[in-house]
Amino acid sequence: MKLGHLFWAASLSFLIGESVPATAARSATPLPTAPQPPPGVPTRGAEIYETKCGACHSLDANRIGPKHRNLFGRKAGSIADFHYTNALKRSGIIWNAQTLDRWLQNPVAMVPGTAMGVRLSSAQDRADVIAYLRQNSR
Repeated sequence: MKLGHLFWAASLSFLIGESVPATAARSATPLPTAPQPPPGVPTRGAEIYETKCGACHSLDANRIGPKHRNLFGRKAGSIADFHYTNALKRSGIIWNAQTLDRWLQNPVAMVPGTAMGVRLSSAQDRADVIAYLRQNSR
């Protein structure tokens, strides 16, 4: 009979909004954090940039894609002498390690309507290219 009383007491406390004891709240398992990207190697990033990005981009000249020198901290779609898609100009993105990592994973998913479709699926390749671009920013 005591077990039945405990069940009803617990149910009643739930229904009237009694709070969970502090000890129960402290024992909750913390949520997992997002995995940290691997450290980038700028020299390897230069090689990857040349082979996978160099057909459309360069550090100092616009090509099919915009120039990338001083990319970090720059607003997406903001180089005056390059014609960007309206989607990228309106995106509000400021380029940093996190936004570049998302972009390089899947630019079309990040900014539907963008013209860039090239992806870097390897987290290490992305980290290396990002390290290279950071090294070539102010």
